Amino acid sequence: MTKLTAGQEFPKMDVAKIGGGTLTLGQPQEGRDWQLVVVYRGLHCPICKKYLAQLEKLQGDFHEIGVDVIAVSGDPEEKAQGIADEDSLTLPIGYDMTLDQMRDLGLYISDPRSAQETDRPFAEPATFVINGEGNLHIVDISNAPFSRPDLEGLLGGLKFIRNNDYPVRGTHKAA
Repeated sequence: MTKLTAGQEFPKMDVAKIGGGTLTLGQPQEGRDWQLVVVYRGLHCPICKKYLAQLEKLQGDFHEIGVDVIAVSGDPEEKAQGIADEDSLTLPIGYDMTLDQMRDLGLYISDPRSAQETDRPFAEPATFVINGEGNLHIVDISNAPFSRPDLEGLLGGLKFIRNNDYPVRGTHKAA
């Protein structure tokens, strides 16, 4: 498994986008210069549904500070569309992330506990903030659905980072 580190260049990758076209993870859209990439587990995850609904509510606040927002999972198109429809999500949602793409991002990958949960391996949650230079400014990768950043806290932190030219943290190299 690749381990992404703070400050490194984010490995840009394309995924299919619900509604058509593609999303490029690591490439902000619509004139924004930073990007927040939220990896969610899939339609089967009730915590993900709540998290994406909160992200939807805060999307405009992230946009105001120049941060593009996207969500992505390994779900097939119909399941990704299902999660968007359940909460009337307008944020860009990518789907069909491959196992290789998950590995390239250093994500934890789980197998379904049963056929009722889902029908394929899936990524556990992760949050990546890519700065204007295309580098990872914030990296949060979890191995369980119960641990993920508080979105309001993240928004406040990004406001501080952007207003104060706050550097990438966690880059110390052991001697």
